[in-house]
Amino acid sequence: MYRFDKARLDLAREFKANPFGEHSPDLQYLLNILRAPRPGPFHVLLIDRAGERWTLAMMEPGKPPQRTNMVFTDLAEAEWHIFRERWSAHAGEECPVT
Repeated sequence: MYRFDKARLDLAREFKANPFGEHSPDLQYLLNILRAPRPGPFHVLLIDRAGERWTLAMMEPGKPPQRTNMVFTDLAEAEWHIFRERWSAHAGEECPVT
């Protein structure tokens, strides 16, 4: 079974360089871990205007999403932000890749 490894900064760099499309098998495994439901709140993007604007929200199983005041007009930037938030939740520290 694949486990989260905060030393695999190469995977964070790979995601930042290409957040969409085909990923290496190791990055895809990592994304599966980061995107899997966990107990407690987790970060999601809400579409405000398709293809134009997204808002960061926190979601908890069984509850409606709670919007934050963080808005994105670049989907790649939004996906990178969520990747880093989820990485931090798993690692217990911020993702060092900026």
